Amino acid sequence: MDWCHYRFRSVWALPAAPERVFAVLERAEEYPYWWPQVREVQPLDPVTGTARFRSLLPYDLFVTGREQERDPAAGRLGIAMSGDLVGWARWTVTGRGAVSRAVFEQEVEVRRPLMRRLAVPGRPVFLLNHAAMMRGGRRGLVEWLAADHVR
Repeated sequence: MDWCHYRFRSVWALPAAPERVFAVLERAEEYPYWWPQVREVQPLDPVTGTARFRSLLPYDLFVTGREQERDPAAGRLGIAMSGDLVGWARWTVTGRGAVSRAVFEQEVEVRRPLMRRLAVPGRPVFLLNHAAMMRGGRRGLVEWLAADHVR
C-alpha cells in the first residue's frame, strides 16, 4: 500500500437545483466565501489557479489546479492538481427540481515532505482532517445557496 496515496469520495445532498449548484462550484475563486477550509484561491489564467487549504490540522496545503473538464450539461467539473497534492479532483452534479446531489471525487498523492514522513502514523488523522473539511464545505455551500449568492 502506498501510504501517501489517497482516494476520496463525498456525496452532498443539497437543497437547490443542479444548475444553481453547478454555477457555484464552477467559480472556484469564490470558494473561500463559503468553504471555510479553502483559505485562498488565486486565478492565474482562465483555466488555472492556485489554492491554499487548511482544515483542523495546523498546516496549509498549496496546490495548482488546471481545468480538465467543464461540462454543464453533464454536471461535471474536473481539475488536474499539482503542488502539495498531485492528482485530480472532480465534481459531478445531478438532480431534479430543487434537489441536487453533488459528488466530489479525488485521487491524489501527497507530496508535502512532512506529510510523507508522517504517512503511516498520521494517516488516520489526515483522513479525519479531510472529512472535517468536506463537512465544512457542505455546510457552507448549503448556507451560501440559501442566502441566494448564486449569480
